[in-house]
Formats: sequence, structure tokens, C-alpha cells
Amino acid sequence: MTELNTKTLSKILDSAIDTGIITLDAQGFVVAWNAGAERLLGWTEAEMKGASLDRLFEAEDVQSGRLAAEIQDAARHGRGGQEGWRIRKDGERIWAIGEMAPIREGDGPIEGFVKIVRDRTDWKRAETALQEETRILGVLQRAGSALNREPDLDRLVQAVTDAGVELTRAQFGAFFYNVLNEAGESYMLYTLSGAPRSAFASFPMPRNTAVFAPTFDGAGIVRSDDVTQDPRYGLNTPRRGMPEGHLPVRSYLAVPVFSRSGEVLGGLFFGHSSIGVFDERSERGLVSLAAEAGVAIDNAALTKAAQRELAERRRAEEALQALNATLEQQVAERTEALRRNEAALRQSQKMEAVGQLTGGIAHDFNNLLQVVVGNLETLQRNLGDSSPRLARATANAMKGAQRAAALTQRLLAFSRRQPLDPKPANLNTLVGGLSELLQRTLGEAIAIETVQAAGLWQVEVDANELEAAVLNLAVNARDAMPEGGKLTIETANASIDEAYTAAHAEVVPGQYVVVSVSDTGVGMDASTLAHAFEPFFTTKPVGKGTGLGLSQVYGFVKQSGGHVMIYSEVGQGSTVKIYLPRLIGGAASFTADEAGPIPESGTEETILVLEDDDDVRTYSVECLRELGYRVVEAHDGPSALRLLERQTRVDLLFTDVVLPGGMTGAEVAAQARVLRPDLKVLFTTGYARNAIVHHGRLDQGVQLITKPFSYSDLAGKVRDVLDRM
Repeated sequence: MTELNTKTLSKILDSAIDTGIITLDAQGFVVAWNAGAERLLGWTEAEMKGASLDRLFEAEDVQSGRLAAEIQDAARHGRGGQEGWRIRKDGERIWAIGEMAPIREGDGPIEGFVKIVRDRTDWKRAETALQEETRILGVLQRAGSALNREPDLDRLVQAVTDAGVELTRAQFGAFFYNVLNEAGESYMLYTLSGAPRSAFASFPMPRNTAVFAPTFDGAGIVRSDDVTQDPRYGLNTPRRGMPEGHLPVRSYLAVPVFSRSGEVLGGLFFGHSSIGVFDERSERGLVSLAAEAGVAIDNAALTKAAQRELAERRRAEEALQALNATLEQQVAERTEALRRNEAALRQSQKMEAVGQLTGGIAHDFNNLLQVVVGNLETLQRNLGDSSPRLARATANAMKGAQRAAALTQRLLAFSRRQPLDPKPANLNTLVGGLSELLQRTLGEAIAIETVQAAGLWQVEVDANELEAAVLNLAVNARDAMPEGGKLTIETANASIDEAYTAAHAEVVPGQYVVVSVSDTGVGMDASTLAHAFEPFFTTKPVGKGTGLGLSQVYGFVKQSGGHVMIYSEVGQGSTVKIYLPRLIGGAASFTADEAGPIPESGTEETILVLEDDDDVRTYSVECLRELGYRVVEAHDGPSALRLLERQTRVDLLFTDVVLPGGMTGAEVAAQARVLRPDLKVLFTTGYARNAIVHHGRLDQGVQLITKPFSYSDLAGKVRDVLDRM
């Protein structure tokens, strides 16, 4: 090849300024470098002569022997070449397409190689951009399709987060979003992608800091090539930046998620440990994903609301179907309940009517009994041993009179007309004191067990009447166990609720103390149970019972503000439960009466006896005079008040409650105390009505002796009243 030809060829090669033409020797070192190569790659011919083309290749290409492989292909096949990123002298990268061919004369040996290099950077970038857009559109399309099919909020937001990581090529991402609970209260949840949940578990929810605020407030997108250099980073205490142990975030991209109404639902946050990972294309793709997420979350909320509404409708329809299916039964049950309530009302009215009837005759009957009992007792005191036959006759007459008095007392108890004197009491003490008496009364064939509750509440009750009621129940239990058996008396605390009181007339909800009397006797059938509390109803043979035992218990308990129930099965026995209202406060006091000598008068003590029944008044005056008192008497209220004005000394007014002439004994006592403020008053009655007894209880401070009373009863009571301060 002549020198002229070489120069001419060099000029021709340099004229190709858009193409790099490089000549290599057989060992692969540069021997010629045209102007086009200088323009494309930056090195001059002088800088490149004798050098290897390895400096054009990236480090991984050099290590893999890319240039040597290209020379080898050219030598073997007559053609070699590749395309890829090449490095310019200034460090910039260009996408180059290179072809290499061997230089030889005919079939002679290879003298060198020629390499043609063309710059296709713009084409490559356009191709890459198109591929990236295609990839992003594919991610968005797949995400949109998945979100449209997903009604579950938790799975939906997880799909959004995963799609965001794939779309932006982030290392990790999170979706913090607000939800409402059933009470309408808002709270925040989050999903993660590209990092385990444990990576965030030890950190609190993101606060409204300068970096996070634009996203949570919906102010705009935040994209940073290096968030640690962002002027908003590290402004908030206490950490002033990422907490220790946080994932390494340098590239940062965050986009708010809006609902259709413009409300901020949450934010998508993505990070990478390298700098400059996210670009404008990532931002645009994430904005599109956030829009799809907002629509999907709204749709999921609407779907959930629709499902709730449908579920409510189904429940309502099922309830309506159930109501229709059971309507006839409910009507029948309601009708039966009304019938029971009506029957209970009629029974209550019947019991009240009988009570009024018995109470109405009690006053006159007890006055008659007072005369009989009083005079029989006088006979007994004065007969002595001179006439045994008369003494026996008098004793028998006294027994009959006492039975009549007990019968009247039971009638008054049933009718709730007996005057009660309730005091705070502990029923454990009372029941314990009855054990010995019950054992003597019931006999050895009946085993008695008492079960006393610990921490038993106090009650306010007339202890004597409660003892009588329990004794009555115990005697009934004995009669139900003719072959012997077991009697159990148990105390307990109990509460009665409104559901129970709705089905039981006259019962008040609240706390009660229960006394249960149970036997192992023959039991009662439903018909007997229905009439058990009615007066004069009895299943015993004629002459064996009055039919007033349970009615007396019923009246006493009702008068005490309580409740009584019977549970019984034929062949299994019976249980009677007495419920007495709990007493809040007050100490229990229960003392037994002690017998002693009959007390007599002191020095010239004067008693004014006010009684409208002549026979009763005569007996009372004679007894008091026999006891040594000075006695004056009156038959009505005005007469008694005139005597008080004339008498120089009157220590006690002993007056009947029910009097003729328009004044009750209570009214006489009130006017008498105006005349004599220190006057003591003792009332007597066979039927108190409402003069000194209210709600079944004696008025405060009232002293009463009920008819018929005995000589010793009168003596003790009068002495007790006179001795009171």
C-alpha cells in the first residue's frame, strides 16, 4: 500500500464524522483513529495509538473478555461485533453498535482489524423509555384488574403496595391508611411490601412531620433523590431523622391517596437505599396507581356497606319470618299470661275481701273473748283446791277460749290486720334458737337440719310472728311426713329481679333474705298448690286442722313487705320460701321474754281505764284494782278527758283504740297529753285498723296489748309502761 494511498484513505476515513473507524494491528492495539471516532468517544488518535480498546468497555465487560471475543469472532468468521454501553473519555456512556472485520491480503495472514462504531444512544433511550412505559402500563393494568375484583380492604391495600414496589422499582414500600370501626371511630393501619413486618413493628405510626405532612394532608407529591439532604428532613424531635434500626432510605417517593369526595384516605410511601432511583416516570405511574387505589377503596367501602345492608335485610326478613312462624304461639302465650295475671288479680281481690271480712268481725269477737277469758282466769285464781271438778271445767273452758283467741289471731294475720312490732334481726340467730323447740314439737321421727348462710343480711321483722310462721310451717311439714322424714330450715341472701316481679303481683324487685322450710313428705299436686294459701282450705281430715296455717304465714309475710312461694312435687316433698326485705343499716336485736313474778302497783299509782264495752271495762278495772292500782273509768273519749281535768293524779291512760262517739283512742291520748304532758298511755284492741298501726306496723313509741289479754299479761305490760322514762 503506497504512502499516497494511505494519505488518501486517511482523508476519506476522517470525512465520516458520524462514524468511528478504528484500525487495530493483529494484536488488537490501535494503529489508526479517525475524526469520527474522536468526536464519538472523545480521545484523539495520538492518545489512542498503541492502546487497547478495553478502556471503552464497562468494567464487567472487560472482566468477561468482551473485546477479545469480538476480535476472535472477526478472525474466525470474518465478522465480529456487539452493541452495548461504551464509555467516553469524559465518563459519559453512549450506546454503541460496533462491527469488526479482519484486514488481510487475499488468503494471507491477518494483518489487523478495522472496527466501525456508530452512536445509537438516542435510539436506545427511546427504546428503554418505551419499554419502561410499557412495563408501567402493564403493572397498572394488572393492578387495576386485581383491584376491581378485590372487595376485601386488607387484601386490596396489600395489592396496591406490592404493585407500587414493582412499578417504582423501590426496595420497600408501605401504605398507611385510615379505616372506621363499627362505632365510626377512625384509626390507622398499614401494609408493607419488600420488607418484613418486623422491620416496622418497633416503630410508632408516622407522625405529621415536615416530610410526611404533605402526603397525609393531601398537599402533594414528595420525591427526593436523597431524602437525608432534603431541607424538610430531620426537623422534628426527638430523633431528628430516621430512628435507629430503620430501613436505609435515601431515594424517597410518597403520594397521597384520595377518595372520590377528595378526602385523604392515606399515603403510599416508597424507599430505596440508593440515590436517584425514582424519576418523573415513577412519579407519574405512582399517581395513576394512587388514583386506582382510591377508587378501589371507595368501591370496597360501598361493597361492605351494601353487604351490611343486605345482611341487615336478611336478618330482618328472617326475624319477620320467625315472627310470622311463631305469631300464633306468641299470641297464645300472651293470652295465657294475661289469663294468669287476671286469675292472680282475682285471687288477690278474693284474699283481700276475705281479709276485710275477718278483720271486720275481729274487734267484737275479741271483746267477747276478753270477757270470757278474763272471767275464767278470775275463777281459776279464786277456786284454789276446794273444788277440783269446777277447776277442771274452768280449765277446759279456758282451753276452748284460748283456741278461739288463736283462731282469731290467725284470721287477723291472714288479713294483714295484726299489729306488728318489727325490729332489726339476724335470722340465723332466730332460726338457731328455734331448733330445740322444733325438736320437742315434731318428735324423734323427724330429723331436723338447719343450714345458716355466712354473711347473712339483716332484716326488720316481728321476731315473735316470724317464729310462729316457721313453727306453723314445721308442723305442716311433720303432718306431711307421717312415717317420719327430714325437715331442713335454710337461710340465704337472694335478689329478685324485674323479670320475676313482672309475673308475680305485689312483689318488689330488690335484695331479700330467704328462710326456706323443706320436707321430704308426700308433696302437693298442682290443684292443691293453687289453693294452699286460701283461708280454711285444708287437706287434713275434719277436726285435724283449721286451714289457717299457711294463710297466716301468707298474711304475715305480705304485711312485712315480703314474698312467699311454695315449691312442691307429689312424692318428693315441699319447700316454702319466705322472702323478707333486706335491712340496710341497723343492728340486730333479739331477746327472749323471761317469766317472772306478777308485778303490782307502786305508791297510789292511778290509772284511767277508757273502754266502751262494759264487760271488758269491768274486768280490766277489777284486775288493776286487784293489782293495787287506784282506778278511774270512762266509757267514751269526752268522759275520759273531763275526768283528767278533775283528777289530781293520773299516771296512765289505758284505752281501747276503737271507741264510739267520733273519737278514737289515739285522738283521746293526743288531747290528754296536752292536759298532762307526762301522761303514760297503753292501748288495747282486738282490731287496730289505722289508728295506731300504719303499713302493718305500730307507730313509733306506741305501747299496745292485744285482746284477749290475761291477768299476768296486763300486769306486766302496765308495769312496763309505767316504769318507762
